[in-house]
Amino acid sequence: MIPESFIQELLTRVDIVDVIERYVPLKKAGANYSACCPFHSEKTPSFTVSPSKQFYHCFGCGAHGSAIGFVMQYSGLGFIDAVEDLASHIGMQMPRDASERHAMEAARRAPLTELMARAAKFYRDQLKQAPKAVDYLKGRGLSGEIAARFSLGYAPDDWQGLQQIFPDYDDQALAECGLVIVNEQGRRYDRFRDRIMFPILDQRGNVIGFGGRVIGDGEPKYLNSPETPIFEKGRELYGLSQARKAIHEADTVIVVEGYMDVVGLAQLGVENVVASLGTATTGMHVQKLLKQANRVVFCFDRDSAGDRAARRAMENSLEYLIDGKSVEILQMPGNQDPDEFIREHGKEGFQKLVGSATPLSEFLLREARRDISLATAEGRAALIQQVGPLMQKIAAPTLRLQLTRDIAKLTQLSPADVEKRCDLKPLARGRAAYVARASTRPLEHILLQVVIQRPEWVVRIPLELLSIEQEETAALNAIADLIEHGLPTGGAGQMLESFRGRPCETIIAQVLAELALEEPDLTTMEVVLGDAVERLRVRGVRSEIESRKKQLTPEEWRELLLKKQGGNRPAE
Repeated sequence: MIPESFIQELLTRVDIVDVIERYVPLKKAGANYSACCPFHSEKTPSFTVSPSKQFYHCFGCGAHGSAIGFVMQYSGLGFIDAVEDLASHIGMQMPRDASERHAMEAARRAPLTELMARAAKFYRDQLKQAPKAVDYLKGRGLSGEIAARFSLGYAPDDWQGLQQIFPDYDDQALAECGLVIVNEQGRRYDRFRDRIMFPILDQRGNVIGFGGRVIGDGEPKYLNSPETPIFEKGRELYGLSQARKAIHEADTVIVVEGYMDVVGLAQLGVENVVASLGTATTGMHVQKLLKQANRVVFCFDRDSAGDRAARRAMENSLEYLIDGKSVEILQMPGNQDPDEFIREHGKEGFQKLVGSATPLSEFLLREARRDISLATAEGRAALIQQVGPLMQKIAAPTLRLQLTRDIAKLTQLSPADVEKRCDLKPLARGRAAYVARASTRPLEHILLQVVIQRPEWVVRIPLELLSIEQEETAALNAIADLIEHGLPTGGAGQMLESFRGRPCETIIAQVLAELALEEPDLTTMEVVLGDAVERLRVRGVRSEIESRKKQLTPEEWRELLLKKQGGNRPAE
């Protein structure tokens, strides 16, 4: 782990404006800077960067965070890599323990990625010498430019073709990175033979695996690299490195099944496309995809395997979907895959098809109703049994509420009955619940708005009087603990990073988003804080009186009230 003190020092020394301007041109807009958001397509700038808060926020798609968060979201880097990237730009040395662990991990991976890079070049060179492979790609409508963009290659029909570039063919590392297979007798041979080769890249552009497509009708159609120290199928997506810019511009990512679908669609101008790597869509895939765009469309062939893949994608998306983002299922018509469809119907035809994709909620109900008759009580009961486990996975409050109402209509039950029959537990109050109660502005929320801008003022709040029912209370107590331990909190970006991955992160991010365009006015905040604290104390007194009133005789209660009111006896 990287020490919290290092993170805070890093964020103190970097300027978020300088960091973001490496990637996005910013324009001065009053005290802040603005731009068209790099994370979704828009014509009017809604992306704001606050130098005083060291925080960015998009009012269009909701993207927000510190300088670290921006590098992670824009470049697709992990937390440690983003911190290292920022630190290197300002000459800060990573903490020894963290840098040593990171260096050890990099050192362990480096020889394998070097082998994969050499293999990728070998396959590219072989493609130039393989008329059969070139003719196949041309027959699929691919140009030399698109083949070069995706670094396509060809694995020769040779049991030990890689020996041409790896004289030490017995090197254990060749087997460790999946290029070579060692059978039970100890004989070695190339994993990929007579196949079109698709290099799989990580977020830094390193080759970490391969997908090989057979030329013709052989089996398996696609052969993939095995799990290795540098390649985890359930985490990676083919084509993401090449598609990231187009995904951000369209604010949509299309997920297909095959490598050739990605390349074929890109050839005809649909570039916001990635592919899963010969495995079912995982929760990690969904999380990564939803970070890239607000709309994710899973596109599957219309066969039994495609139907199963669509259902798995639906099930694995439910717990990661949030209100404001959309996951949709597109099942291809007829027997065509996406590559075949776009070659016949063109870019506009395919985009129209994507526009008609089925929302996840609709797909869920359609799949649950399959082979069930809602005309009978037994059928309606069966529907509840089908949807119960799925509804329990849904974490998005508004989506779950809407689905509950839809199911209630179908089953002739009340929404409350559906929740009970599906054993749905109350969801934590999130963004939707906050918006619903925004007009009432609980005292805890007002106090959190002030404290986020001036963390040191938290010591002026009687924390024991805060309501434990408000989610802001936990955040205020956590900030108080932060201050007590002497950690610096010099800006909104630092504040958010202090709570990365902790339960308070969501509510703190919400409040920071509310304040994105506001500059601190110390006089006004002093007044707001004083008023809120006074109202908090009055509320505490009233609560104490109401509580003790139930335990006291009328005379005792009047005496207590007299004391609280400063000695003026109340009228009888």
